[in-house]
Amino acid sequence: MINSREEVTNLILSKKVAKGIKWSEVAASIELSKEWTTAACLGQMTFSKQQAEIVGNIFELPDEAIAWLQIPPYKGSLPTAVPTDPLLYRWYEVVNVYGSTIKALIHEEFGDGIMSAIDFSMDIKREKNPNGDRVDVTLSGKFLPYKTY
Repeated sequence: MINSREEVTNLILSKKVAKGIKWSEVAASIELSKEWTTAACLGQMTFSKQQAEIVGNIFELPDEAIAWLQIPPYKGSLPTAVPTDPLLYRWYEVVNVYGSTIKALIHEEFGDGIMSAIDFSMDIKREKNPNGDRVDVTLSGKFLPYKTY
């Protein structure tokens, strides 16, 4: 019996390691980005029935796990308020250092509002550089102005 989406994520991760599966391969199977697909496999997005069945087949999941993949998850995957993993901490640091700058520039350019994380896309690429390869991350979210009423 599976009691949580986290248990399904653990099943997926176990099979990923055991079978040597790449996230980009899973993404190609469901014809979506590797970024969204990875987030979904890690328990942060909801798969459609068809997508869940394909993912279930790839990771050899039981029917109960496939059903869990179709339930909207509880979003937010960090185990602590301040991340301890060095890579995740650097993202936390980016927001702490540049968050107010990002906010100020969005408000200056667009007005009072927010960037959506729902109407959103992300692209992560390796950028070759003679001084050491770089991580190129593009975040694109719809601007949502605050309304007056």
